[in-house]
Amino acid sequence: MPIANALRVVLAFPSNYSVGITSLGYQVIWATLAEREDIDVRRLFTDQEDKLPQNPDLFGLSLSWELDGPILLNLLEKKHIPLWSYERQNLDPIVFGGGPVLTANPEPFAPFFDVILIGDGEELLPNFIDKFQQVRDLPRFQKLLSLAEVPGVYIPSLYTPKYSSDGNLLAVEPNQAGVPKTISKQTWTGQRLSHSKVVTPDAVWPDIYMVELVRSCPELCRFCLASYLTVPFRKAPIETELIPLIELGIKHTNRIGLLGASVTQHPDFTELLRWLSKDIFQDMHLSISSVRAATITKEMVQILNSRGCKSLTIAIESGSEKIRKLVNKKLSEEEILDAARYVEEGGLKGLKLYGMVGLPLEEEQDVNETAELLIRIKNQNPRLRITLGASTFVPKAHTPFQFYGVRPESKHLLNKLAKKIKPKGISFRPESYGWSIIQSLLSRSDRRLAPIIAIIKDQQNTLGTWKKVYKEVRSQGHFKIGNQDLPMPPAWEDIVHETWDSSRIMPWTHIEGPLKYERLVKDLEISLKQFSNVV
Repeated sequence: MPIANALRVVLAFPSNYSVGITSLGYQVIWATLAEREDIDVRRLFTDQEDKLPQNPDLFGLSLSWELDGPILLNLLEKKHIPLWSYERQNLDPIVFGGGPVLTANPEPFAPFFDVILIGDGEELLPNFIDKFQQVRDLPRFQKLLSLAEVPGVYIPSLYTPKYSSDGNLLAVEPNQAGVPKTISKQTWTGQRLSHSKVVTPDAVWPDIYMVELVRSCPELCRFCLASYLTVPFRKAPIETELIPLIELGIKHTNRIGLLGASVTQHPDFTELLRWLSKDIFQDMHLSISSVRAATITKEMVQILNSRGCKSLTIAIESGSEKIRKLVNKKLSEEEILDAARYVEEGGLKGLKLYGMVGLPLEEEQDVNETAELLIRIKNQNPRLRITLGASTFVPKAHTPFQFYGVRPESKHLLNKLAKKIKPKGISFRPESYGWSIIQSLLSRSDRRLAPIIAIIKDQQNTLGTWKKVYKEVRSQGHFKIGNQDLPMPPAWEDIVHETWDSSRIMPWTHIEGPLKYERLVKDLEISLKQFSNVV
């Protein structure tokens, strides 16, 4: 029960309740706050909300997908909170945000936030709250200046982008004495990872209790934000953490979900499955997130089948050995075919594969090889329902492939793939090429994109609208955010499609990821030098 003088906090999610409450990250943040007596936290979704305080001290926003950005602004507007941080006064709440999108590149959204939390929240969020409690009665500017002392807390208004005369970004620098030059991503190193705090039939995945087995991925595919931004690979101990958490979960529901970027690479995953195969769990419905093909065994599939699992998901990225080698996907065609065979022999009904088009150096022949591999899997496992989920490569900050833009031919390659595999009885679920373009814009831009995001929130959220508004803002030349004059944004093609030189100053250069910039460049060089035609 909150104390009388508890902090009044609103925690918002940019989607409806059924989606938001399924987000394990959102659940954990909410529970971390709700468990404190010095905080009165209320939830806000696009379709429903708790009874909210009239004058909250803090207004939190969780952003896990770039395309949710404009929705965040709608939530602020709905609650009569000024959109721009420079417009807020002492009586307005401190607007803070977190999540993988803001950790990777906060700059397109920076002018809307007073505070951005960079990294894992397990320690960062409590440290931020503790500091806020100490300074809650200070004037707004002094409050923000004090909060900047907390490692991982980024105060955008205390940093100023510097541009050359021709509009190139030169740096993002502190504008106040004592503010750190860079902000380090905070990494949780404790043994306990995340688990569900809410189980409800109203979630997208009804009545499911989720347990995070591993965080990050040891494979380090060179395009993958979930790997490079979250290293090192961490795994929860089975005996002291996972088993007790699952035992807690099954007191409330028979639906258990095991989560992680690559759950089967937990060193004791087989041991955990054998424990779950006990007769006392015969009514359990078990589901697991994406697994690494090379780790799949017939025994694993049989246990999963006995616990109600209907299908498995593996990421192959490409049917081309060249492309898998390029992206550091340590997976052979034989291992992929064996995995499919084990899935069918183990009694599961479906196999979903994730692939990608538009990767650097990819040619039509590589896409043909993907189609051929899928057809071979279908022919060898005729009883198995095969689905390919395909996305277009989108550059992500803090990865070796951050320098590459979206290749315009990707749309053609998606269509080519569809024409080859759909007649063979393979389901094809491509992600929208148009949304990939917008993701690229959001993932690579700096603060000059913020006015465009602010305009988009009131318009139809389509690729055509984004292009139209972007062109209109550029036509204005210089513009202001608060009291700062900014040059016009770069050309659309430069942000979305162009390959950037490794010497270019990135919008996120002042955000220190877990791996040094030099390491990312080195990984890129290693990737490209495998091929004789690229030096």
